[in-house]
Amino acid sequence: MINQDIKDKSVELWRSSIPHISIDSVVFGFLNNQLNVLLLKLKEEENWILPGGYLQKDESIDDAAKRILYERSGADKIFLNNFCVFGDLNRSEEYFMDYPDDLWHKQRFITIGYYALVDQTKVKPVPDNFTDRCEWMPVNALPRLVMDHETIIKKALSTLREHISYKPIGYNLLPETFTLPELQGLYEAILGEKLNRGNFYRKMMRYDILIKLDQQRRGGAYKAPDLYKFDEAKYKKALSGLNW
Repeated sequence: MINQDIKDKSVELWRSSIPHISIDSVVFGFLNNQLNVLLLKLKEEENWILPGGYLQKDESIDDAAKRILYERSGADKIFLNNFCVFGDLNRSEEYFMDYPDDLWHKQRFITIGYYALVDQTKVKPVPDNFTDRCEWMPVNALPRLVMDHETIIKKALSTLREHISYKPIGYNLLPETFTLPELQGLYEAILGEKLNRGNFYRKMMRYDILIKLDQQRRGGAYKAPDLYKFDEAKYKKALSGLNW
């Protein structure tokens, strides 16, 4: 099915953007012990896509990634990490096979992958002109995705799992205060496996990035667990690798 909006956009992109380079962002959120990813559903299709777009002639790649993410999803002021480049043959051309060969989107594109970790409750997804839905979807139950977007998500998740072994994770995914069981739940959602509670707690304490508060999480049937928050300075130091 030919989408006239895409054909019209093609003319503009030939004038404003750099050919053969695209950007796709995998935005992870965490809510109710579930790791989610931000996706958009294309109009008049059942296919979903990552927030992605093209590099303009007058901007840096990092600035383009932030702009594209905001334009396509409404997500703003998010720190994005460049994690991989995807350049398989026909990764995008086949999807646009019904369009004329001079369509911008039908050209061969190498895409730069970014991923971000955000507090899901602070991001209010908004669809753009080419999509009718923008939603958080579970990473373990992805809908049908176009092109190689499922591959990009899986690579982003595997990269996150690698990073979790030597860098702290959670500052952008959890609320300001949290319990150790909630922190463990985040790690388990990312890794896709259960962790030993005692070993996990000892590991977190050795990292020395948590501040124990004189408060508890009320409302449960059992003893109220203590609340913690991240020590921002130590967390940033750990991120730089100085503590690990």
